[in-house]
Amino acid sequence: MKAPRYAAAMGSMLLLVAGLAQAGNPKLPPDLAKAAADYDQAQVHSDRVGLEKALADDWVLANSAGKTQTKQEFIAESVAPGSSVEPYTVQDETIRVWGDGATLAGLVDFKGTSEGKPFQVRMRFVDVWRKKDGRWQVVYTQAARVP
Repeated sequence: MKAPRYAAAMGSMLLLVAGLAQAGNPKLPPDLAKAAADYDQAQVHSDRVGLEKALADDWVLANSAGKTQTKQEFIAESVAPGSSVEPYTVQDETIRVWGDGATLAGLVDFKGTSEGKPFQVRMRFVDVWRKKDGRWQVVYTQAARVP
């Protein structure tokens, strides 16, 4: 079954934060945990301003369809009417933090609607975060479908 366009584009963006980056996650520095939790909320609530804040201007998504997507393209799809994401749980999480960088990764069963049509896809993802000028942002995301 082919996932709708939004599901492919979303790739891993929505996958990480609910399970990994809750504000109290002891594996993350508090400011990164908050940034990741805010990012999660922005995605679930289709919050354009929150997404603009969470994603670096040069952010790139390598999505599950094998294509790349810019910040502007992703946000436009994320806030489009008929697109939504359901809450999810991250499995098989991997967290690596160093100085001003971090990778947050895992496996998720991702559900929602795209262009008003329901989708469900299992994804493995990696989000790369950078701390610049005291603020954490996602600079790169990669997602792959898992059978």
